[in-house]
Amino acid sequence: MAIDLDRVNPLTERVIGAAIRVHKALGPGLLESVYHSCLMFELRRNGLAVEANVPMPVLYDDVRLDLGFRLDGVVEDYLVLELKSVDKLVAIHDAQVLTYLKLSGFPIALLINFNVTLLKDGVKRLINANPAARFRSMAGRFSENQNNLR
Repeated sequence: MAIDLDRVNPLTERVIGAAIRVHKALGPGLLESVYHSCLMFELRRNGLAVEANVPMPVLYDDVRLDLGFRLDGVVEDYLVLELKSVDKLVAIHDAQVLTYLKLSGFPIALLINFNVTLLKDGVKRLINANPAARFRSMAGRFSENQNNLR
């Protein structure tokens, strides 16, 4: 499945705009959970379908393992959000998000660090090189590879 840039670009612009509004209102230095709650509110207020704290099982050797992993958010059943409030984004943050994309099959993610002076300096867009043809839907299902696993 190819990434639909006609869908991705406007969607990421709307999400980044909402994140900037939250950051302008609150500033840096708060806990991640504060930014998470405010951003989820802002996205919904702007008419976007968003699901927060989405459980993400790990498939290992054809066994579905519910290990407590959660995506911070999924927007429009297409875009994964990973939020941080850290001194600096480092390589392990990118690796975490890329692994989430691989495990979920979603095509794209935004990694947003709110603990920066200018939010644009804390935003990264990451792309799944091999997104699934069908990925986890907001109804709580995962791709066809996961439907029959317990």
